[in-house]
Amino acid sequence: MPGADAPGLADFVRQAREWLARHARPRQDRDEASSDVAVFHDLPFDEEKALLERICAWQRVKFDAGYGALTWPAEYGGAGLAPLFEEAFAEVEAEFDTPGSHELASVSLHLIAPTVRLFGTPEQQERLARPLLRGDELACQLFSEPSAGSDLAGLSTRAVRDGDDWVVTGQKVWSSGAQFAGWGELIARTDPDVPKHKGMTAFLLPMGTPGVEVRPLRQMSGGSSFCEVFLEEVRIPDSLRLGGVGEGWRVALATLGFERGHSGQTSSVGGGYAQLVALARKLGRTGDPEVRRLLAEVWVHEKTAQIAAQRDRETRLAGIEPGPIGSLRKLAWSQRLTLVSEAAAVVLGPRLVADTGDGTFKWTEHVLGAPGYRIAGGSDEVQRTIIGERLLGLPQEPRTDRDVPWREVPR
Repeated sequence: MPGADAPGLADFVRQAREWLARHARPRQDRDEASSDVAVFHDLPFDEEKALLERICAWQRVKFDAGYGALTWPAEYGGAGLAPLFEEAFAEVEAEFDTPGSHELASVSLHLIAPTVRLFGTPEQQERLARPLLRGDELACQLFSEPSAGSDLAGLSTRAVRDGDDWVVTGQKVWSSGAQFAGWGELIARTDPDVPKHKGMTAFLLPMGTPGVEVRPLRQMSGGSSFCEVFLEEVRIPDSLRLGGVGEGWRVALATLGFERGHSGQTSSVGGGYAQLVALARKLGRTGDPEVRRLLAEVWVHEKTAQIAAQRDRETRLAGIEPGPIGSLRKLAWSQRLTLVSEAAAVVLGPRLVADTGDGTFKWTEHVLGAPGYRIAGGSDEVQRTIIGERLLGLPQEPRTDRDVPWREVPR
């Protein structure tokens, strides 16, 4: 239990456990080997939609009881508690049979909601912050483009001012859960005559706006959680602009900071040491020296990732805006998942490519989905650059387009 000696935490945990016992059933299957180890959801459309509905319904129950926004101020329906109370609640909640999590629900709650709180007008906060926290609304990111992924600042989706509206045309891709989202946080280029980082603006886009077309993308893991979104002369009122004109990069960095800081928030995502040990025992592989070596490496990486997460939590407790420390946390968890995939392949051997009935197919889903974690929220290479330049103070990478107007950059 994190910070077990913190004042009031023991009473909080006791009350939370009592409340959970009244609203959910204890988990019957506590065997780590049977835990979900998939990194992303790979469900048919109807099943994924139903899962999201259950998750949102459970979030509303928690929110109305005071457990849905523990670290948020009271004016948003929160409890104003330190992050360690949120972690403690999550740990106790894991003892009960609940709907679990979903990428879109996490994006809405942990990325978009705090971004709206940070940059939104009072009207925007009233319209979206509390509904996102309660599970009444879901919101996706509309950031990456076919030619602007790691180089997000090179995006080309245009937003042109027309009276009290902005007219947006372009394409976004890799938007998790966009087919289920009611809102999107959109980053678009509003000034092509300044360097790329300075000419972007953020908007809150109702996904049902005319001109918005969402197309799910089939993934190699079998699901269609990611989408491409086409924007054809979409009109967005200026009242839904998030932050100032030309401040889109700052807004995007804050959202990405929340995303990287949330990486590994649920340590069970993708499985880990406990699940691998249980699997190795079940298959009689614990005596294999290579298996033991990999298990030890996974354990070390998990501890390293937990330390990185703790450092990130400490910066947030100090009231510091999301920054480069989140990249350290994100990279640590990405490397952990890569090693978990390698260890699972060694433990399972040929079983990895066939559902043998020993619970092996879930590890196939893990191996197919884990590479995406190294890209989501900024690739490992991008994280290393951020860590080197902004944490270690190393010389910046040469960028020939740093001071060149976006319009003049060769593409």
